[in-house]
Amino acid sequence: MDLKEIQNLIKFVAKSGASEVKLETGDVKITIKTGSDEKETTIVQHVPMGQQQVPQQMPSAPQPAAPAPQQQESGSGQKESKDSSADDSKFITVKSPIIGTFYRKPSPDKPVFVETGDSVKEGDVLCVIEAMKLFNEIESEVTGKIVKVLVEDASPVEFDQPLFLVDPS
Repeated sequence: MDLKEIQNLIKFVAKSGASEVKLETGDVKITIKTGSDEKETTIVQHVPMGQQQVPQQMPSAPQPAAPAPQQQESGSGQKESKDSSADDSKFITVKSPIIGTFYRKPSPDKPVFVETGDSVKEGDVLCVIEAMKLFNEIESEVTGKIVKVLVEDASPVEFDQPLFLVDPS
């Protein structure tokens, strides 16, 4: 579905007076919600993650920054860094399938989708990424436990940027 078709669909829904419309074609799911009081349209597009975007093992190189405070406190520096890198290799990294703005909540007045320590199963929504006024729900591809949220709320993310660490065990 291209941008012009989506825009036409939005106009149609706005004129119809419907409060919510869900459309599913192939591997694309689109939900259009209109707020009658707010005169606002919210669009949520479910982005399927392709073969190349399946969560993969986290490379150990980006992680040494996290244990830095522990190194200063304990004094055993390098050993701790190597141990935590080895521990991180057992986790699965959920990466961003698109460029946009990362949000942990569906809206400012709602609770976050997942917290560190929460158990998730395949298909659970972890966050949304806004791109060109479309809010794309990012779903978990694995069942496990959220070990770490790697991105701050409302910050920009790049394609293939790590978002979450998930412990599949």
